[in-house]
Amino acid sequence: MVFNRSVLAKAALGPAAGAVLMAFMASGAIPAYQMYSVALAAVYSIVVLSVGLLAGWSGIWSVGHPAFFAIGAYFAAYGSGHDWPLEAVMLGAVATGAVLGTFLGYAGARFSTLYIALLTLAFTMVSLELINRWSSVTGGDQGAPVLQLRSVLGLGTLAGGGTEPQYLAVGAAAVVLALAVPAAASGLRMRLVAAKSHPLAARTIGIAPEAQSALAFAASAACTSFAGVLLGLITGFVSPDPFSLGFGIALVGACVLGGVGTVLGAVAGGAYLTWNPSLSSAVGLPQPVVQGLVLIGVLLFLPGGAVPFLARPARALLRRALPRREERRQAAALPLGSSSADLPVDTPPPVRAAGADSPALLRLEHLSVAYGGLKALEDASLSVRQGEILAVIGPNGAGKTTLLNVLSGLTGNGRVHGSADFAGRPLLRTRATARRRLGIGRTFQHAEVFSELTVAENVLCTRRRITAGHRASVARLLDAVGLADVADRRPAELPFGLQKRLDLARAMAEEPRLLVLDEPFGGLDAGERALLADHIRRLRARGTAVVVIDHVLDDLFSVAHRVLAFDFGRTIGEGTPDTVLEVPEVRSSYLGTVGGKAELPERVGERSVIRLRGVGHTYGGVVALRDVDLDVREGVVLGVTGANGAGKSTLASVLHGSLHPARGSRVTDIGGGGTARTSLAPEGRALFKTLSLRENLEVAAYAAGITGTPLRERLEETTDWLPPRLRDRMSTSAAALSGGEQQMLAIARALIVRPDVLIVDEPALGLAPALVDEVYDRLARLAHDGLTVVLLEQLLSRAMSVCHEVVVLHEGVVAAQGRPGDPSFAVLAEAAYFSGDRETAATAT
Repeated sequence: MVFNRSVLAKAALGPAAGAVLMAFMASGAIPAYQMYSVALAAVYSIVVLSVGLLAGWSGIWSVGHPAFFAIGAYFAAYGSGHDWPLEAVMLGAVATGAVLGTFLGYAGARFSTLYIALLTLAFTMVSLELINRWSSVTGGDQGAPVLQLRSVLGLGTLAGGGTEPQYLAVGAAAVVLALAVPAAASGLRMRLVAAKSHPLAARTIGIAPEAQSALAFAASAACTSFAGVLLGLITGFVSPDPFSLGFGIALVGACVLGGVGTVLGAVAGGAYLTWNPSLSSAVGLPQPVVQGLVLIGVLLFLPGGAVPFLARPARALLRRALPRREERRQAAALPLGSSSADLPVDTPPPVRAAGADSPALLRLEHLSVAYGGLKALEDASLSVRQGEILAVIGPNGAGKTTLLNVLSGLTGNGRVHGSADFAGRPLLRTRATARRRLGIGRTFQHAEVFSELTVAENVLCTRRRITAGHRASVARLLDAVGLADVADRRPAELPFGLQKRLDLARAMAEEPRLLVLDEPFGGLDAGERALLADHIRRLRARGTAVVVIDHVLDDLFSVAHRVLAFDFGRTIGEGTPDTVLEVPEVRSSYLGTVGGKAELPERVGERSVIRLRGVGHTYGGVVALRDVDLDVREGVVLGVTGANGAGKSTLASVLHGSLHPARGSRVTDIGGGGTARTSLAPEGRALFKTLSLRENLEVAAYAAGITGTPLRERLEETTDWLPPRLRDRMSTSAAALSGGEQQMLAIARALIVRPDVLIVDEPALGLAPALVDEVYDRLARLAHDGLTVVLLEQLLSRAMSVCHEVVVLHEGVVAAQGRPGDPSFAVLAEAAYFSGDRETAATAT
């Protein structure tokens, strides 16, 4: 736990409030008949805190806590009848609750929130049945008295139902609430929240979500069982009635009312549970009705809880009371709009090849990964030396991310064969959570940060126990990557570039020997990419080995010693950044090789059916498109090509009209021709796999408002377009089709609305060459029928062979545009594909 002045001051408020409350009780200021209610509210506060912190920190909503509450109460009853010491009763109740909580937490970690709730519901039902039947211990439905418990630590003898247990309950609640304050600033809370926020990313920093859930549930259950002992003492009698399922639901409502995961919210929830019967009597309504109305009101008007809502004005007043301090903090904060440009970028050290005689830190031999019948990686071998930067390239679906997942142990249900050694130790038999301790750090393509933690906490959570030295080390690391001034902010408040830096900082924490980077340059501007490249070089200078994949080849090659190329899960080439693209197999994997040229119809017109002007779009700070001007002309087959991440799918959605761009305009009624109907066959097909072929077509027709006779006509027309082997299987589920057959069904589904413009995103993705030819032949027939077609294609050569016009996208910009028949355009398009040279593009057009 963390003990600094601020935390200690907050923690001291609980014992101080408890002492004042007990003083009032002793002085008679609180009437005797109300002292029981005060003690009961203190006990309920402990239980609400246990449930609330479990939900807030671990994401586990439990309706099983009445059973743990009952365990503590019946321990008190049984112990008092057998002359057990008070401390033995408490220890027995806490230990039993912890053991059962560990079991529930570990078992429930495999399920969703709903299934965990059902699991805890079943636990409560079983416990209640056991209470009623085990009458020799519990007294059955008649209950059992709590006579007295003697303390061996000098606390005297506590009589059940007396005043002494009431003082004990208030004091114990004050201590529990005080302990929750430093726990909220501890590594325990950070790791619990990290496991809840992103279990996959948590594994890469050594956090096992199942273990965290078990730990959280054990602590929560133990605390609730402790509160049950206090309940038995203050009531003097224990029966099954207080531990019903209704009480479990009321506990959840009390947590939401006060504020999930807040200490003061637990106090408010405990008070609400205690005095709800009085409130119900005052308004003349049954308790369940009042509880339901209160909960509905809170959910509608105070979704964060009453305490957080009331705390907002107090925080606003505090900020106004300290304006200078706030102004200084904001002035020091890193500008979010142009952060990377304002940071100094030192002259990067040159990339020097790692010593050839350096021992191999990582060695993979004949590695294969299969998911069912799909081979994501096949017979891959590589080695990485200490201080070497290995770049892995390849088109979309080549197996690059699977390779990184093998290194970090995130292959899921994939079958892994082959061997992998890291620093002389077998890697494949090592759990994902243990690889961090071996010295392997990992980043993710989309900066998978922990959204509920601050920037500093995202890095601190890599430690089990946090010391002042760890905090100082993290502060230095954040300063090194330009995040020091936003250390107290949440990731959602930062642009994507800073989130990428945070992902890198978390991977760099504890100085791993091997750093695995998944598309680190993707989505960054030029300044951010230069800064990142500088960081990678500095890591290499410290002796860190780096395996990095990316599609931004210029920046990737600027930091790499060696480049390994993959396609279809296999290694197809290796070389230096200067030579690897000259390998024929590598070149064709990006640009493609097409044997024949499709017979395209003559262009039928120059009228634009879709016109984009100045279109730009971003996703959470990631620039997907920038200043795109594009005309889709009637009767033309337009190819849009570019590497993965170039912005093709975003452009497809803008052309389709399903995505409204952040900037620029889209016009489809040019020249008085009316509004063009567009239809999209998306990347990945997006079929309804459990529906039949006919039902997939019908769903699309219904969505377009086509029913009755027009629907039957469209179905017949669209079915005729499909190949015979699909026409004969219209009642078969889409999941039973091959990849090529699914692609043709996806195109047919797009055709059923009779579009003026058909947009097909990556129609050849994942298909065998023969099936690719069949799909493109059928698209060529559509073009001959007069349909305007937009093809989004990763392979440049294929786009050049099947399209009238080709647009090359590079990092969201139209880098080249021209006609395949122009002899000079092929060279210019190839240069634009890899480097995005806009001057070249201007020459081409």
